[in-house]
Amino acid sequence: MALDEATVGLLGQLAAIGAKPVSELTPAEARAFYAMMRELSGPGPQMTRVYDETLDGPDGAQFGVRVLVPAAEPRMLIVYYHGGGWVIGSADDYEALGRTIAEKMSAAVILVDYRLAPENRYPAAADDAWVALVWADKQMNAIAGRPVPLVVMGNSAGGNLSAVVAQRARDEGGPRIASQVLIYPVTDADLDNATYLDPGNQLMLSRNSMIWFWDHYAPDPADRLRPDASPLRAADFSGLPPALVLTAEHDVLRQEGEEYAERLRQAGVPVEQQRCAGQMHGFFPMLGLLPGSAEAMDYIASQLGSQLG
Repeated sequence: MALDEATVGLLGQLAAIGAKPVSELTPAEARAFYAMMRELSGPGPQMTRVYDETLDGPDGAQFGVRVLVPAAEPRMLIVYYHGGGWVIGSADDYEALGRTIAEKMSAAVILVDYRLAPENRYPAAADDAWVALVWADKQMNAIAGRPVPLVVMGNSAGGNLSAVVAQRARDEGGPRIASQVLIYPVTDADLDNATYLDPGNQLMLSRNSMIWFWDHYAPDPADRLRPDASPLRAADFSGLPPALVLTAEHDVLRQEGEEYAERLRQAGVPVEQQRCAGQMHGFFPMLGLLPGSAEAMDYIASQLGSQLG
């Protein structure tokens, strides 16, 4: 299926204003562009509580989390890891999305403002993701008011971090994760698979862009092969939480996301997978801009509702 009409229109608008590929920008320029894009989504639904906390990373460095609690009694606690190739993105950039998830899924949501590369290279993001998950589990009663299912969720690099902490939680005997929601996740550092080399996938995220992101986050090729950078390279996929895996049809990351879902299935992990037709990488946070975002949100809400009962 070709790109949907809304996506073609958005790409045309970006071309008209002379938007450059991320691989031609500095990290500061890329972050500024990301911040500009968030203004297009609006503020998101009202919440009952919104507050920030500062957490200590394992090396003494600090990072932030933002807690969003909707008016409805939370049915689950979602730890959300934002996308942006471990280099760009923030809780501010993802607050509208977090608020929408909170309202749509009747969930308390924690947005993790993990440290970014190249200022903080691998494994800083993975370490912060783990600290945030452990903190969320301990704070569940204070945030959600009672014990509720704990869910990890993220898009792109955030999907990577969700998969990484799910593996670590299994290996360390907790926290118990009820579901992992992986939205076009980075699962491997193989930049030469079929979807990476497909000319039709070189859109907002391209092969050159992913080279740029990996070079900033994990410049050492040996680090990229470790499971907490490329979770597809884990030796064992058994015992992991049930998964929802969404991929975009026109995305360099599509193959590795679908391969991750298949490895989970082969290990006996319950998996629901959907390839979002006509969509490109990055569509999920584009609330009000791309109808595919709302469709994916509805799908996740429906599947989580069924999965968690």
